[in-house]
Amino acid sequence: MSELLLEIYSEEIPSGLQAQARSQLQNSFEKLFQENNLKFKSLNVYSTPTRLCLHANQLTTKVIIPSKEIRGPKVGVPENIVSSFLNSHQANSADLTEKETDKGKFYFLKTKTSTIFTEEILTQNISKILSAINWKKSMKWSTFDLLWGRPLSSIFCIFNKKSININFHHINSSDQIVFEDEKKTLAKKVNDFKGYLSFLKTLNIEIDQSKRKKIILDYFENYCKNHDYQLNMNNKLVDEVVDLIDKPYVMINEFNKEFLELPSEIIISTLEYHQKFFPIFNHKNKLINKFFVVANKKDSKGFIKKGNRKVVDARLTDAKFFWDRDQSKNLIKQASNLKKIIFYEKLGTVFDKTVRMRKLSTIFSDKLNLNKDQVELACSISKSDLISELVGEYPELQGVMGQYFALAQGFDEDVALAIGEQYLPTGKSENVPKKPLSSTLAMIEKIDTLTGFFLINEKPTSSKDPFALRRAAIGILRILTENKINIKMQDVIELSLRSYFEQGLKESNDDIVNEILKFFNDRMKNILKEKKIRPDLIEASLSEFAGDDFYVLFQKSQLMNKYLNKDLGKNTIYSYKRAHNILEGENKKSSEKYLGTPNPVLFKFDEEKILFEKISEIKNSFFSSKEEINYENMLEKLSETRPFIDNFFDNVIVNDQHVDIKNNRLELLTLFCKTFNRLIDFSKIESA
Repeated sequence: MSELLLEIYSEEIPSGLQAQARSQLQNSFEKLFQENNLKFKSLNVYSTPTRLCLHANQLTTKVIIPSKEIRGPKVGVPENIVSSFLNSHQANSADLTEKETDKGKFYFLKTKTSTIFTEEILTQNISKILSAINWKKSMKWSTFDLLWGRPLSSIFCIFNKKSININFHHINSSDQIVFEDEKKTLAKKVNDFKGYLSFLKTLNIEIDQSKRKKIILDYFENYCKNHDYQLNMNNKLVDEVVDLIDKPYVMINEFNKEFLELPSEIIISTLEYHQKFFPIFNHKNKLINKFFVVANKKDSKGFIKKGNRKVVDARLTDAKFFWDRDQSKNLIKQASNLKKIIFYEKLGTVFDKTVRMRKLSTIFSDKLNLNKDQVELACSISKSDLISELVGEYPELQGVMGQYFALAQGFDEDVALAIGEQYLPTGKSENVPKKPLSSTLAMIEKIDTLTGFFLINEKPTSSKDPFALRRAAIGILRILTENKINIKMQDVIELSLRSYFEQGLKESNDDIVNEILKFFNDRMKNILKEKKIRPDLIEASLSEFAGDDFYVLFQKSQLMNKYLNKDLGKNTIYSYKRAHNILEGENKKSSEKYLGTPNPVLFKFDEEKILFEKISEIKNSFFSSKEEINYENMLEKLSETRPFIDNFFDNVIVNDQHVDIKNNRLELLTLFCKTFNRLIDFSKIESA
């Protein structure tokens, strides 16, 4: 058993690209080892800004391929077929034997035991693996053809303490690792992973990103614990910073206390988003004027700390200046200035968007019993903060600053909150707006965007979604389902389209409404899957879904998932399947179409009449207004049909000798199944 050590040294690779490269390298080598039956104890991939390293421990040095018997062509086939078979296995006719099988006499070839050395496999495949790494962003340099995350300098590769010759574009591998020393580029020969780690330690480099992360988090935790501060880390930022450094050194810094008068979001954004620093919170989770800095070397002379404080104080000074000026700018008057900001080239200005949003607000006001003037006002000033200097400097705070400006100018708190929450949820883990006005504005904002980009045919593809339309659709569906909102999405989409047409845009195709509804349906599937709802139940729910009320769809899916394996669900499915199986068998034998319109005059038995009355009772309850439907009660009623359908089949022969009687009974069973399918399409359910 030996070890493989591979290091790719380059200019600094951005944090966001390292995790992707690590994952691809790990998966590719695991696949290579598996396909070639190479045994190993462990396989790990590490990275720093300049190094991408793979270490495989206790990797077998060779693979012995045992002999095996291969069946060839049938005896008697043309000679050229036999020759082709022999050539493909590098054998000659003397190696062939003939054997009788149940399918006739065939040629057989017994291969020889062979040995393949691991070094040979690695030499042939490492450059292919490196070429296959798919960088989200890559670059070329000099006159080379190579595309890589950043300019590549060297490749170090050893196996079993010996150098492996890898030719990758213009670079040949060696057994020396490259490092910088006082602005000089030097090289050092290394024989194994232990020696590699030992040498990096002399440079204070920690190659293992998980250990760098532990160093940082341990410092954060110990400091907060000793000072009774709350540990409130931005985990995404921690992962980003871990990949920005290779010599982690954590220090405490502070900014001027007077800046704590600013909204906390401005300070947090300054520290996290702009400087990659970590704000500190007291035991009451209130922001204080201290922050963590993770540097890439020790600050023995204090220059780093001093410089970082200067930068933060300068940014917060600017922010305070903008904050003081922007608060007094009237949001309603500012709305007209939105005509200067292009929303998207083919979709008009941001002012045009607010006009469309106001129009779209009417359907929500009517359906959800909201104050129409309040919703229109929220739509009108929802984007006014984009004009502010503060949002110009901190674009990630759009909406949030609009909320602060609205409160400072005396607008209703619900209107201000709606402006602040209009872009929520921005991710799966983020909560949806809960207040009616907030959830309404958030849906209106997303629907206008979604409809517009579909209208100009800028739809997501399987690999790209530059305008985050999937996220917008999922956000809308989460708001609807989590806030239990009933609204016909088709009506909303049609109104949104009309608002675009009124501004001069033309329809790209006649089926755009159905395209958008299908897009919502596909996103709804994902939401239901995350709720652990069975795939066949999802299909059953969507199959009979008219596309108008996604909360109803959500209710039905959850209801069936809840009762599927309980008596309520089992009895319902049993009753349906018993009737459906008869119809399915009949449809295979006959082209007759049954509509579910039995004639009561043709009923000969009481069981037919009773079943018809029962199913009519249930059917009528389905046609009542949706607000009155209790789907759990409906499922209970459907489950109660079991004794009725059993009595029907126990006492009535469907396949009557009189065609009219037979067809009428099949019409009755069709009515029975169609009524069940008003809830969901039970034919899609595999079993209880």
